[in-house]
Amino acid sequence: MRLTSFTDYGLRALMRMASAPERGFSTAELAEEFGISRNHLIKIVQRLVRGGIVTTRKGSGGGAMLARPAVEVRLGDIVRLLEEGQALVECFARGGGDCPIDGRCGLKVRLRRAESAFLAELDRSTLADIALPRHLPGPEAA
Repeated sequence: MRLTSFTDYGLRALMRMASAPERGFSTAELAEEFGISRNHLIKIVQRLVRGGIVTTRKGSGGGAMLARPAVEVRLGDIVRLLEEGQALVECFARGGGDCPIDGRCGLKVRLRRAESAFLAELDRSTLADIALPRHLPGPEAA
């Protein structure tokens, strides 16, 4: 299974937020740290807010922060939220796509089981399990 960059970047941002749950992170700060587009990150943070994983505050000390403790946030829930609308294969999409072997396919059920197993494995871990160290070494430490 391949996750979208949307999910990859969202997980990175959440790993950083989990490292310092008491503070807010600006999207500019996170985008710079991970070398990603700030505009893309804003969309990701909006979805995380909608999903109840992140909250945002304006003003001094504001920014994006976890809405609840990292130990309460299952990785599978994050992936489900961020991959929303991204079908594993065309026939899983709304409307089922244009597959000519629909109804006779022995692959679809196996892919559904594999996808379920993948998410079940992620559900065994929380955001707390993957939080980044508080201070990553900078390039000068290499």
